[in-house]
Amino acid sequence: MDILSSGVLILLAIVVAFILYYLLKDVITLVVNAIVGVIVLFLLNLFHIMSLFGASDIPIDWITILVSAIGGLVGVIIVIILHLAGVVL
Repeated sequence: MDILSSGVLILLAIVVAFILYYLLKDVITLVVNAIVGVIVLFLLNLFHIMSLFGASDIPIDWITILVSAIGGLVGVIIVIILHLAGVVL
C-alpha cells in the first residue's frame, strides 16, 4: 500500500466510526428509555399505585407493554391517562 491509499483507508475508518457512534448513541438512548418505561409500568402494578386514584391496576398485555416500550415514561403516562379515562387498550 502506498501512502495515499493508507490515508484514504484511515479517513474512511474515521468517518465510519463517527457514523456508528451517532447511530449507537441514539439506539442506546431508545433502549434505556424503553426499559425504564416497562419497569415503571410493572412497578405501578406491583405497588398498586392506581388504587390511590380509585382505579384498578393497569392490565399488562402486549399493547400496554408496546406503548410503554416505544414511548418510555411518556408512554406510561399516556397509558395511565387512558386507563383513568376508562379507555381500554
